[in-house]
Amino acid sequence: MPYGFCVPIRTLRCLPPGGHEMRHEDEDIKRLLTEAVPRLTPPMDRVGAVAARVRRRRQRLIGSSALAVAMVVALGVGGVQMSTGNHAPPLRTAGGSGGEGRWTSCAEAAPGMARLGFMTPEDDAAALPRLDGDFAPTGVVICEREPQRRADGGEDLVLTERRGDDVAALVIALRLPDESSTARSCTLEMPMLPWLAVVDADGRWMRPRIPVGACGKLRPEVREALAALELTTVATRPVAEIESAEAAAAGCSQSWKDVVSVETTRKPGPRTGALPEPFPARQQVRLCVYEVSKSETGNFVHGTVLEADRRTAIEKVLKAAGPAEPCSAHASRFALLRSVTGGDPQTYVELDGCRRIMVVTYPGAGGPVIAQGDDALAKLIDKP
Repeated sequence: MPYGFCVPIRTLRCLPPGGHEMRHEDEDIKRLLTEAVPRLTPPMDRVGAVAARVRRRRQRLIGSSALAVAMVVALGVGGVQMSTGNHAPPLRTAGGSGGEGRWTSCAEAAPGMARLGFMTPEDDAAALPRLDGDFAPTGVVICEREPQRRADGGEDLVLTERRGDDVAALVIALRLPDESSTARSCTLEMPMLPWLAVVDADGRWMRPRIPVGACGKLRPEVREALAALELTTVATRPVAEIESAEAAAAGCSQSWKDVVSVETTRKPGPRTGALPEPFPARQQVRLCVYEVSKSETGNFVHGTVLEADRRTAIEKVLKAAGPAEPCSAHASRFALLRSVTGGDPQTYVELDGCRRIMVVTYPGAGGPVIAQGDDALAKLIDKP
């Protein structure tokens, strides 16, 4: 007799391969089979258990949502009552793009930008919110960082805050969409957008997303609107000194790269041999002395235009210099001697450390040439 298959119902019912129920004459066989095979336990209703847990969680969520809605409604009513006063509610914008309450100053709105510079990379500007119809600007504030010459001849890096009130054209331009990117050629410089904020009649402010063109730069409409603004400078604040009055009076840059240190660490490095003419013929020579810390940039110490006899004495020692000696000491001071009109040759002298001399000539003249200086040359140069 072929084997059938069994399905658990209330009792075990065995069906033949055709699937039809057994006849009465087979009752004895059915009874024997039923007693021989133990009763099967129905499988665990896992789906039902999960469904029950979902129902319980859903009931909890519905209850929490009802409570949250009630709280929002209550707060909303309170908010309406609070906003009926004379002060406008604070404007909240995404990404830290706006302040709460009234505009104060560039320094308070973006303190970190005073050090980094008030220009915004396009990637960062993309996170700012669009200027929509819910905010009605009546003014614009543009924050910048720029050099400013002082009365004593020195120069500072200053934070400048400018305001403008005729913003109708700018508002229209700021509400334009970005242009879609195209395959056309674009220039390679990084798109940098101005740091600006718009202010409404109640003094609230926000930084809007500035629409950009296909290359990620300002849309022409925005650029033209910004150029047409009539801005008034309302505040300036020094951030750092670019050039001291002493450096300006001497005609020297406030800082200068330690070129000897840079060139001698390269491979193959400057060549050795007789120095070329260290000073330009029939031109005055400016001397600038710099102090170097651990970096490769020196800071101005003193400088002057060489008088004729001092120039002659220094030039004589330079021309008599021999080959540079092996040395790896770091110089803490160096001098730059060059024409008052700029250009090459540039002559560098280490005033301590290895006391090397290096002359940088015109491009294509064979590269820098290095020689050995001494204490006498250092003393001749390093005096105010």
